[in-house]
Amino acid sequence: MSETARSLEPWQWPEKHWRGLVSRVRAGRSLKPKQWKGGAKCAIALSFDSDHDTSELREGGKSIGRLAWGQYGNRVGVPRILSLLEKYETPASFYVPAVTAMLYPDEQKRIVDGGHEIGIHGWIHELNSVLAINDERDLMLRSIDTIESITGQRPYGLRSPSADFSENTLRLLQETGLEYDSSLGADDDCYELLINGEPSGIVEVPFEWVRDDAVYFMMNRFQGLRPYTPPADVFDIFKRELDAAYNEGGIFNLTMHPHIITYRSRIWILEEIIRYARSLGDVWFASHGEVARWVRDNS
Repeated sequence: MSETARSLEPWQWPEKHWRGLVSRVRAGRSLKPKQWKGGAKCAIALSFDSDHDTSELREGGKSIGRLAWGQYGNRVGVPRILSLLEKYETPASFYVPAVTAMLYPDEQKRIVDGGHEIGIHGWIHELNSVLAINDERDLMLRSIDTIESITGQRPYGLRSPSADFSENTLRLLQETGLEYDSSLGADDDCYELLINGEPSGIVEVPFEWVRDDAVYFMMNRFQGLRPYTPPADVFDIFKRELDAAYNEGGIFNLTMHPHIITYRSRIWILEEIIRYARSLGDVWFASHGEVARWVRDNS
């Protein structure tokens, strides 16, 4: 931002300035395919953000209680999720901070051995928007290398921690050779990201908070954050999103957290979503990476 623009109120900005802000990252051409793999009418993409202990660590926090809550994601959450996915032969994507992967390497190997995708989710769940470009680049590269060294598979997708996408993130996706992002929600269906008005070649598999368990169930007694939506109502929201995606022939993607969705009173939501989606018949369950590659090659 120029010094002149910095001293102005937004309503005083010259057109060139606000147009420049808007055009940094935009939705480009739609990548909604005419049909999904195998002739399916709808794609179902389940994902899990394995934040675990990093939810506390990234804030500089030292709370033993909140670190224990994060550890629940490893001890109870991921095993419950993997058991359900195996039961219904359903693939999924796990977005894993590098620090989580280093704390729980066996968990990551089990995820990959189960046929699931692991994408990067920052180093310690940091916020990209507060980072200088060199720091963001360094953390992205280190995260990619860490996941690859632990799992033997190089990740090719990103979900930015807290969906916090900086003005440099898209450029770094290109630099590092990643193929897709799942942090932004300019559309219900997949699209190509534009960088300063030009096609980037990066696929966006859209993320939206309404399809995220954290907004309904997150708890932090020090921030006055309390769950307010009953599990049955959350299931109803997710099912309505799924029904609409199915009717429109689009994608239904869902974001969940192992330390949030897997409590005994909530895990049924995941199982019922899978059961209901399978009852529709002509749906394709896929990882986010599989969806990104399909829409790139078939749109």
